[in-house]
Amino acid sequence: MLLGIDQGTTGSTCLVFGLDGEVLGRAYREFSQSFPKPGWVEHDAAEILQVTLAVANEALTDAAVPVGGLTAVGITNQRETTVVWDPTTGEPLAPAIVWQDRRTAQRCDQLKAEGREPLIRERTGLVLDSYFTATKLEWMLANIEGLREKAEAGTAIAGTIDTWLIWNLTGEHATDPSNASRTLLYDIRTGQWDEELLDLFGIPAAMLPKVVPSVGVIGDVKPGLLGSHTAPVAGVLADQQAALFGQACFTPGETKATYGTGSFILMNAGRTAPAPVDGLLSTVAWGIGDRLDYALEGSIFVAGSAVQWLRDGLGLISSAAETEALAKSVDSTDGVHFVPALTGLGSPWWDPNARGTITGLTRGTTKAHLVRATLEGIAFQVADAVAALAGSAGHELTELRADGGATDNDWLMAFQADLLGVPVTVPEVSETTALGAALAAGIGVGALTLNDASQGRRVRITHEPRISTDQRRELTAGWHQALASARLGTS
Repeated sequence: MLLGIDQGTTGSTCLVFGLDGEVLGRAYREFSQSFPKPGWVEHDAAEILQVTLAVANEALTDAAVPVGGLTAVGITNQRETTVVWDPTTGEPLAPAIVWQDRRTAQRCDQLKAEGREPLIRERTGLVLDSYFTATKLEWMLANIEGLREKAEAGTAIAGTIDTWLIWNLTGEHATDPSNASRTLLYDIRTGQWDEELLDLFGIPAAMLPKVVPSVGVIGDVKPGLLGSHTAPVAGVLADQQAALFGQACFTPGETKATYGTGSFILMNAGRTAPAPVDGLLSTVAWGIGDRLDYALEGSIFVAGSAVQWLRDGLGLISSAAETEALAKSVDSTDGVHFVPALTGLGSPWWDPNARGTITGLTRGTTKAHLVRATLEGIAFQVADAVAALAGSAGHELTELRADGGATDNDWLMAFQADLLGVPVTVPEVSETTALGAALAAGIGVGALTLNDASQGRRVRITHEPRISTDQRRELTAGWHQALASARLGTS
């Protein structure tokens, strides 16, 4: 049996899988969120560890794993969130700064004004944004009393959440290439921490973990942490890369979209790092042995949160489950478009100044039209990102592999297939991040192969496109008109 630990932004999920990918046990628990100042988001790393270990043990109990029956442990995690701790005591030295935190936005603007972004784009494949790890760690070193001195003395080390969990589970200070590639400190072509970038952000190299393959044994779980169970940690992947792995996107061009609060679309880009493209990110998908596989990524800021806004902000619905029936109750949006740029626009436009916009309202507009326009807005954003990914990578999309909570909405998935003109497939196991981590661990100990993981993928439903190319073009043209309105006056 394989344990997949999925340490997310609001909670930890642990699933136990058989080697065939069947879910045998699961558990979930939320943890505290802290917002000490506007734009700041923090977590208690000690609480994350406590909750994660508790949930892992609950999942093992739920699966009735016998002593000696646990083969391997895989970890996947919220990306970019930054932790510093004392390696002698194991205590965090400050609250963890979460990927959503915007406190270093001004610092990023300053670095852009200094002309630093082209170097960062070329080395890391990322844009210069407070989303990523480097400016968070730079801020900690500058603002937490004594931290820089401790770092230089070897009594403060750092890492993302995967590193924090690995260190506590095994004693190893390690990360994998998929997580390292989200830091702004890692050269995705050489596979090494970049000295010039470390100097730019003033980060001592000794603070950072060693980078080990995503697939392979890192160390054994310490006795007692998982009750009577012990096993090697043998798979580590950042959450979106874990979903790509769990969806068995092992061939260049194969693409997955995760529909959550936002939406993240990743396309396997093969074994050569793709050149940076405006509005898209180049990132490491995973490392196996000495080999790195890469992905192109499109990030959409608002997807499921647009539906939450309909519920909590406007009171139009009482639950997300209502949206499918409402969308089906009308033949079209009757010319209404909703561009859900509630926190700016992500890929491929990457326009933080865009604002949410509803166009085409008339006296005949109803709640159902607005709900349908919201779902369409999610699908239009994904279609724009997919088109940019396919055009940049030079791969023709033949299928989109979808996961995340919104895949339960069959109307949305069918409309997505219509827009893309290719099938949209939804897997039987919706927790593809935990599955990806578990499969990587199984491969890491030799219990599985990549071919096993590919052949074992099971599809719950396939949505085939139903409209003509002309209809698709007409729909897209209307969306792009509305999109232009959302971006009017932005810079």
